[in-house]
Amino acid sequence: MTPMSVEEFGALQGVHYGYRPAQGEAPVLVFANSLGTDLRVWDRVCARLPADWGILRHDKRGHGLSVARTSPSIETMADDVEMLLDHLEITRFAGVGLSVGGLIMQRLTLRRAQAMPHLVLADTAARIGSPELWNPRIAAVLDNGIASISDAILSRWFAPGYATTPDFQMWRMMLERTPAQGYADVCAAIRDADYTADLSRIRAKTLVVVGRDDASTPPALVRAMAEQIAGAQFVEIADAGHLPCVEQPDRFVALLTQLLA
Repeated sequence: MTPMSVEEFGALQGVHYGYRPAQGEAPVLVFANSLGTDLRVWDRVCARLPADWGILRHDKRGHGLSVARTSPSIETMADDVEMLLDHLEITRFAGVGLSVGGLIMQRLTLRRAQAMPHLVLADTAARIGSPELWNPRIAAVLDNGIASISDAILSRWFAPGYATTPDFQMWRMMLERTPAQGYADVCAAIRDADYTADLSRIRAKTLVVVGRDDASTPPALVRAMAEQIAGAQFVEIADAGHLPCVEQPDRFVALLTQLLA
């Protein structure tokens, strides 16, 4: 029997990460999180992965336990992932990006095309929102804190009814305990990113998924992105909002497994 490897946590140049090496020829999955979450957003997915699969997940700058960086961009957040890849000598992996994490993975799939044969883009797009959406949110968070708008954010994160579940408050606490400056900085990075012109350059075997009840990146927006990626598979996940890895982890893992088969 192949022994199960253990995920170990550490920090490198201010970036907090968890890593579990693959056993034998098993795949390595590299995860990138959504805005207002830390690497624990993938807990339910990671718990369901085969024990011999490798895992790398991390906290974005200004989120979780990672040290903030002045005026981060999607490009500098992709730099952080590349730093971890090089440090851990990961030369082949599947990239899995959720929301802003999907923007990060869109950069990495072009930077490391030979190393990333598989790509999962979840509840994301090549351009998410506009200055008219992001600037008032940034101002509200910096002036009054994330808790002042958390109800509105959470209503867009989850499918109807999820707020009545026992663990809903856990996700509220994760969001509200994100540093306001870190949250605002990543909002600005999303606001300033538009990778629409690069979608046709993606060559990885790509799975695009979205929660059917996602109000942050609605299915029509995500589908439009998928249609511009050659050969991409598009799947809507029922009974899920912006975080299907939280609400429907079994379905999410099943789709991952199919992609990598």
